[in-house]
Amino acid sequence: MKKNYNYTRRKLYLPEYGRHIHEMIDSLLLIEDRHERNRQARAVIAVMGNLFPLLRDTADYTHKLWDHLFIMSDFQLDVDSPYPRPSREELTIKPRCLNYPQSPIRYKHYGKHIERMVRAIAAEDPQKSQVAIDRVARFMRAKGFEYNEEHPSSETIAKDINRLSEGAIELDEATLNNLRNDHKQAAMARPAWSHTQRGGRQQGKNRPAQHGRNIPKNNQQHRNLQK
Repeated sequence: MKKNYNYTRRKLYLPEYGRHIHEMIDSLLLIEDRHERNRQARAVIAVMGNLFPLLRDTADYTHKLWDHLFIMSDFQLDVDSPYPRPSREELTIKPRCLNYPQSPIRYKHYGKHIERMVRAIAAEDPQKSQVAIDRVARFMRAKGFEYNEEHPSSETIAKDINRLSEGAIELDEATLNNLRNDHKQAAMARPAWSHTQRGGRQQGKNRPAQHGRNIPKNNQQHRNLQK
């Protein structure tokens, strides 16, 4: 008896439909009558739709089923489809390779976009772009605080902007000192109370101290009542 293993069978192009659907499509290739082949193909499409009823509300659901029918037949099935027939070349197009930037970043703590923004501002009229320069300077101050945990001096920011713009932008340190800082510093951490201090403080706040009071125990009070 010859055993039929899966590795001896043909490849499943869309495994989510199962082997039975693939075998039904293989049987369509053996039908010579075109009218009968079209009728059987529509029946297979109906069975494929019943396998995934939750996807019927999606757009172009029937179009996807016909495309899957041609894919599972290895693009060999010749039937009248209500949609354009897909080709193997359209589905096997390789994506275009992305060109990663290879230029070095002069100041990594500012980032690449700051360098581009400074160059773009330098190409315009300095008087009209004064507001943009102030915003870039404020952002550079915030990024410098995140990188070094301290605010860079106005002299440092002015020199960095001058270098990034290749000498086209010159800022006054007094103007930079008057800029509002958008970066919020972390609040100073309060000293942690120890367990004994916290307990003693809570006891002194919620429970007044009792001096000179002799409270009898439960057993002693019960004995006095019996007498």
